[in-house]
Amino acid sequence: MSFQIETVGVIGAGQMGSGIALVAAQAGYEVRLNDVAEERLTGALATINGLLSRQVAKGQMAESERTAILDRIVLAPKLDDLGTCDLIIEAASENEDVKRRIFQNLRPYVKASAIIASNTSSISITRLASVTATPEQFIGIHFMNPVPKMQLVELIRGIATRDDTYEAAKGFVARLGKISTMSEDFPAFIVNRILLPMINEAVYTLYEGVGSVESIDTAMRLGANHPMGPLQLADFIGLDTCLAVMQVLHEGLADPKYRPCPLLVKYVEAGWLGRKVQRGFYDYRGEKPVPTR
Repeated sequence: MSFQIETVGVIGAGQMGSGIALVAAQAGYEVRLNDVAEERLTGALATINGLLSRQVAKGQMAESERTAILDRIVLAPKLDDLGTCDLIIEAASENEDVKRRIFQNLRPYVKASAIIASNTSSISITRLASVTATPEQFIGIHFMNPVPKMQLVELIRGIATRDDTYEAAKGFVARLGKISTMSEDFPAFIVNRILLPMINEAVYTLYEGVGSVESIDTAMRLGANHPMGPLQLADFIGLDTCLAVMQVLHEGLADPKYRPCPLLVKYVEAGWLGRKVQRGFYDYRGEKPVPTR
C-alpha cells in the first residue's frame, strides 16, 4: 500500500500537540486539532497565532502566509472529526492508560487507510499498537520539545509496523523539514534512554549533597558544553515527565541503575513540576529563576 498524507489529525492540544499542529500546517498539511478540553483548543490556537505573529513582526513571514497557515488548522473537539485524516498523531500526556483509552475510543472513526502514530517519549509502540485495529499501520513519531525549533524526530517501529508505514512516516518528517532517526522499540528509545538517566544522575548528585542546583548546572554547561544544565532542562521538560520516563526505564529494563531518584519523586509529589507551574529545581515566580535547593 502507498500512503498519501494530506490531512493530519493531532490528539492533544498541549505544548507538544500545538507544536506538531503548527509545523504540519506550515508544511502545507491540512490539520485537525483535537482535545478533550475546549479551552485547551482555543489556547493552542492563540499560542500558534502568537508565534506566527512574532515572525510577521520580525519580517520573517508575510501576513498572508500567517493567515494561510492558521486557515489550515481546524479545531476538532470530537474524535469523529478525525475520520478524514490520513495520519493521526496522539500527543496526550505520558501515561499508558490514557493513551490506550484514546486509541480504543478512536477505533470506530479511523479510515482503513490511515496511519496512527504516538508521540510517546518512552512507552512501548508494540503495546500501544495492540489496541488499534491496524497495528501494521501504527508507528511512533516522537518529536522533541519545543517542536518548532528542534530538528530531530525519532521514528519507532513496533513489532507489527509495516515497511510502507515507516516510509510514509519518514516522508512526512522530511516534508516538515526535520531529520528522522530510526529507533528500535525498547523503553525510552534513543534520546530519552541516554538523556533521562543523565538528568536523574544530576538529581542524585543534588540529593547526595555533592553540589547545589547552581553548581551542578554551571558544571555541565561550562564543563561539558551543554546549552543548559540538566536540572534546568528537567524543569523545562517537566519533572512529572522525567519521572514517568525513568519509571518506564526502571520497570521495562529491571535494572537498578534506572531507579528514579527519591528527590525527583519528592518534587513531583510536592507538585513542583518545573517551568509549567513556575516551580521546580528553580523558582520562576520572580524576575529571574532562583534555585530551590
